Amino acid sequence: MTLQAQKPVDDGERAHWLAVRPRLVLASAFMLFLELALIRWTGSNIVHLSYFTNFVLLGSFLGIGLGFLRVGRSRRQPYYSPVVLAALVAVVLTFPVTVDRNTEGVLYWTSLSTSGPPAWLILPVIFGAAALVLMGPAELVGRCFPELPRLEAYRYDLIGSLSGIAAFTALSFLSAPPVFWGLIAAICYGLLLTPRPRSLYLGLVTVPSLAVVGLLLMETLTAGAIWSPYYKVTTRQLTQLGVLVTDIAVNGIPHQQAVPAAARLQWEAQYGLPYERTSKPPKDVLIVGAGSGTDVAIALSKGAGRVDAVEIDPKLRELGGSVHPDKPYDDPRVTTHITDGRAFLERTGDKYDLILFALPDSLTLVSGASSLRLESYLFTEEAMKAARAHLKPGGTFSMYNYYRESWLVDRLASTMQRAFGHKPCVDVVSTAGQQAVITAGVTADAQRCASEWPGAAPGTPQPANDDRPFLYLKDATIPPIYIITLGLILVVSLLAVRVVAGPYQRMRPYADLFLLGVAFMLLETKSVTGFALLFGTTWVVNAIVFAGVLVAVLAAVEITRHFRTPPLPVMYGVLLAGLLLAWLVPNAWLLSLPVPLRAVAAVVVAFLPIFAANVVFAKRFAETADATTSFGANLLGAMVGGCLEYAALVIGYKGLLIVAAVLYIGAMVLLPRKPVTA
Repeated sequence: MTLQAQKPVDDGERAHWLAVRPRLVLASAFMLFLELALIRWTGSNIVHLSYFTNFVLLGSFLGIGLGFLRVGRSRRQPYYSPVVLAALVAVVLTFPVTVDRNTEGVLYWTSLSTSGPPAWLILPVIFGAAALVLMGPAELVGRCFPELPRLEAYRYDLIGSLSGIAAFTALSFLSAPPVFWGLIAAICYGLLLTPRPRSLYLGLVTVPSLAVVGLLLMETLTAGAIWSPYYKVTTRQLTQLGVLVTDIAVNGIPHQQAVPAAARLQWEAQYGLPYERTSKPPKDVLIVGAGSGTDVAIALSKGAGRVDAVEIDPKLRELGGSVHPDKPYDDPRVTTHITDGRAFLERTGDKYDLILFALPDSLTLVSGASSLRLESYLFTEEAMKAARAHLKPGGTFSMYNYYRESWLVDRLASTMQRAFGHKPCVDVVSTAGQQAVITAGVTADAQRCASEWPGAAPGTPQPANDDRPFLYLKDATIPPIYIITLGLILVVSLLAVRVVAGPYQRMRPYADLFLLGVAFMLLETKSVTGFALLFGTTWVVNAIVFAGVLVAVLAAVEITRHFRTPPLPVMYGVLLAGLLLAWLVPNAWLLSLPVPLRAVAAVVVAFLPIFAANVVFAKRFAETADATTSFGANLLGAMVGGCLEYAALVIGYKGLLIVAAVLYIGAMVLLPRKPVTA
C-alpha cells in the first residue's frame, strides 16, 4: 500500500491560481451545494418531482461518478456544466409543471391533471441535465485527488461537503430565494474554472452564469413567491361566494386557503363535525397541521380555552399571522409550535380534550428518502396510539381530509380502530374526492356517531406502521411507474459510463467499492428515516442527519489516517455487528426514552455501522491503484443504492438493513487477495 501523491493527470491544473487543498474544499462544497439546490429548486417548479425527489439525487450521483471517471481522459475544462445549468433553468422556468387550479385533493403518483410537459418528457430532461451539471464540479474535485495522498484528498472532500451542507442550511434558515443559490453557483464557477482562453471562458462560463442569476432574479421578482425550507409558496387573493380569501399554493399545487371561520363552517361541514362528535365541548385543543390558521380560528369560535397549534412550515405559519382575516394567531389562547406533529406528540406531556389532524398533506417527500412524506409518520398505528395517550378522560381524536379513495378512508378508520380499541365515527361528507371525517373517543362513550361505521370493505390494506409508513400505497409493491423509471435510469447510466469512462474493465478491480457505495446509500436512507421518526421530519433534523453522516465518515478517515486500525475482515465483523444492533433495537423502545437519552442511543445505533463502513472504505480506498476510478465506482454504487432504496416500499425500512448486510458480505467476498498499489 502506498499513500504517495501521483503526478497530476492534467498539467493545466498546475496553473490554477488556487492551491490544490483549498481548491478541493471549494469544489467539493460547490458540488454538494449545487446538488441540494437542484433538488430543492426543480422540485418547486416541476410537480412530478414532489414524488420523485431522489430522481434528481440519482442524476447527481451519476454525474458525480462520471465526473471522477472522466479525470485523465480529457484536458479540457468542464465548461459544459454552467451551459447545461443555464439551459436547465431556462427550460424549467419556461415549461413548469403545476397542478391545475380546479383540481382538489392529494397527489397520487402525479396522476392528477397538470399543466406543462408530461412526466415522460420532462423527467428525462431533468435527470440528464442534473447528471451533466454535477459532472463538471465532480471532475474538478477528481482532478485534485491524484495530487494528494488518497485519504488526505478524501478528507478535504468531506470537509468541503460539510461546508456545502452548512451553506445551504444557512440559506434555508434565512428563507433566501433561489437567486442567491444562483449567485453562489456563478461565483464558484468563476473561481474554479480557469479563464483560458478568455473568449471561451466568457462565452461558456460568464454568460451562462449571468443568465442563471438573471433568470432566477426574474422568478423571484415576478412570482411573488415565499421560499420556506420546504416549499415555494405563492399566494393570491380572490373573492369566493362574496368572501375575500387568500389562496395558498405550494410547489405549484393548491394547498390551503385562509378563510374566515364562519364562512368555512358554512361552506364545508367537515370543519365542524369533529366538535359535533365529542361528548363535551373541548376546552384544550391540539391542532396538527395548523397552517394558515383557519382550523385554529374554528377551534376558538367553538369555545376552546387553549389551543396548541402545530405547524411544520414556519412560512405558512407566518402567512397565517399576516393574511388570515380572523387573526387567530394573535389570540392569547393560542400557542404556536413550529415542529413535526409526530415529534410534538412524542415530546409533550400535555393532555387535550380534542386532538385534530387538520388536512396534514405535505404534498412533498423528505429529501434523501425516496418514499417518505413529511406527514408519513402521522398516520401510522403507533402515531394514533400516541395521540390516544394524550387525551383527557372523555377526550376525542379526529382527522379530516379529501382522501380521494374510499379504501384510504377505510384504512385510516381501521388504523384508528386498532389504536383505540373500538370503531370510530366515519362521516363521508362527499363521495366526490372522498371528503371524510374520522373521529374516535378515548373510550366508545366519548364519541357521538351519527351512524355506526360498517367496517372496512374487503381488500382494504392493513394499517400503516412506523416501519412501512406508506399510507397512500395500497399494495406492498413498487408502483410500475417507479419500476419503469428506475429501469431506464440504470440503462442510461450503463451507457453513459461506457461512453464517458471507456471499457467497464477499468472498474472491475473495484467491484467491492461499488458494492460499498450501494450499501452505504441504504444505510444513509435508514438513518434519515429513523431520525425523522425519532425527532421529526423537519428540515433541521434532515440537515443535522446528513451533516452527522459526513462527520462520522470524516472521523473514520481521520482515525484511519492517524491510527492503526484492525484488518479489513475484523472491521467487516464490526460493521455486521452494528447492522445487527440496529436491527435488534426497536423504534418503540427508542421513542420511550427521554429526548436527550434518545438522542444518544439513536446516534450510537445509527452511526456505529456508518462509522465502521467508512473505516472499511477508507482502508480499502487508501490501497487502490487509481484514486479517481475507484472513487467513481463507489459513487456509481451510491446511485444504484438510491434505486434500490425503493425496496423499502415492499420490505420496510428495517428490511434495508438486511439488504445492506448482504451487500457488505458481497463486498467482503470481492476483496482483492493481494491489494494493488500504485
